Amino acid sequence: MKIEGRNSVYELLKTDKEIEKILVQKDLKDEASKRLINVIRSHKVKVQLVDKYVIEKESESKRSQGFIAYVSDYKYFDLDDILSDCKDKDGFIVLLNELHDPHNLGSIIRVCECAGVDGIIIGKDRCVSVTDTVMRVSEGALNHVKIAKVTNVNTAIDQIKENGFWVFGAELGGGQIYKSDLTGKICLVIGGEDSGIKRLTKEKCDGIITIPMFGKVNSLNASVACGIAVYEVVRQRLNK
Repeated sequence: MKIEGRNSVYELLKTDKEIEKILVQKDLKDEASKRLINVIRSHKVKVQLVDKYVIEKESESKRSQGFIAYVSDYKYFDLDDILSDCKDKDGFIVLLNELHDPHNLGSIIRVCECAGVDGIIIGKDRCVSVTDTVMRVSEGALNHVKIAKVTNVNTAIDQIKENGFWVFGAELGGGQIYKSDLTGKICLVIGGEDSGIKRLTKEKCDGIITIPMFGKVNSLNASVACGIAVYEVVRQRLNK
């Protein structure tokens, strides 16, 4: 897997993940690049100084800023790992139901990390997996959030409920999100870009919460909706 860009590479260096090597463009003069090069050297990671054309050839995003790190493919956590972290506190989990766009997944990971979400659950089938694009869009947040891939999201919801969580789906037709009690152990379910939350999954939820709409378009991008819902949970917790 390739991790591109100054911020993403910097966040990677904060973790204990094994880095195969980092390509660094020769003759980078800006201060931000110089600082990152010093950090890389302090970690004693294998570095290859290469010409700009090599970076451009290797970069998939074409926005590498002169840095490309190579690491092994993402290793998913077990759902039990995430639930264990939430055992003695009001845990916060986000479950994605058939999300397909890697850009949305990357954005969701970023907002969840910023909000202190304990883990993200995705399905093994019919859901986007962690890719280079997801890592790039997350701006390094992927290095700090646990993601579990489960065989069946409905079975996962049952297990989450057994561990004391209230499960709420973010979908049209429910109670207004700002009037819903989202304190305690919470799992938010976010549906796919086109189909929303699947019927069986919706039936598993304890409740459906809806973001009020005042314009002529009646739906939000999945990552935007997730961000609003996640930070409403944060707001209620801060005001508890």
